[in-house]
Amino acid sequence: MDPLTLFALANGAVSAVKAGCKLYKDIKGAAGEVKDVLKDLDSQFQKLHPPEKPPTVAQKNAFIEEKNRVITLNKKANADEHTGIYTEIGNHLGTYYDNFYKCIAIFEEEERRAKTEVYTGDDSLGKRALQRVIMKKQLQQMEVELRELMVYQSPKELGALYTEVEEMMKQMGKEQSILITRQMQHQAVQDRRRQARLKRLRDEFVIGVAIMMIIIAMGGVFMWVAYDRQQKYPQYGTGIFPKTERQRQQEAQPHIYIGR
Repeated sequence: MDPLTLFALANGAVSAVKAGCKLYKDIKGAAGEVKDVLKDLDSQFQKLHPPEKPPTVAQKNAFIEEKNRVITLNKKANADEHTGIYTEIGNHLGTYYDNFYKCIAIFEEEERRAKTEVYTGDDSLGKRALQRVIMKKQLQQMEVELRELMVYQSPKELGALYTEVEEMMKQMGKEQSILITRQMQHQAVQDRRRQARLKRLRDEFVIGVAIMMIIIAMGGVFMWVAYDRQQKYPQYGTGIFPKTERQRQQEAQPHIYIGR
């Protein structure tokens, strides 16, 4: 599990919760008699733009868009659509806490291992430690922002939802911390075994290549010696192996051919 990926997922969940809370709040605010809301908007617009100070085209378009938005939100409120948004907020909040506790568990395990194991990664220990500190602070800041938004700036039912999810995820976070620690320890053992196996294969490969090079070198020396002997002592033949004394004597004897 990569902490950066988990952090990105947590950050995305926080953004989704914020967007959901805003939409939920807008829908709740638009619930009721839409005519009164539109009438109030008309009254405010007329005060801002009296006859002697007519609105621009852009201002008119913005006003129309706002009225349409209020009408749409009112329809969603009457259709009880905010209930579905409430559920979505809860799901995104659970995703945030899930990845939050996973990140914390990984950080704690990495800090524990840093005290007992030699680090062999590409990044420096200082860089990894700084990364953990920064991500921890950002995750904690996300938690503060969510609490502030849902408890103090949203309808009370969202504050209750935040409290319930937070309490539930605290217990689940403890359980996940244990499981993640075991998984990381198991993965570390597997990584060490794999590294040892790869090292053994590399060593065997190097030894094999060295043996082949020695054999090739010895073969080259042997061929050079044979060639040198052929040039200097042609009486011993032109073969790779020199003729024995017996072979030379047999070749030196005259051959007698018996005719019919």
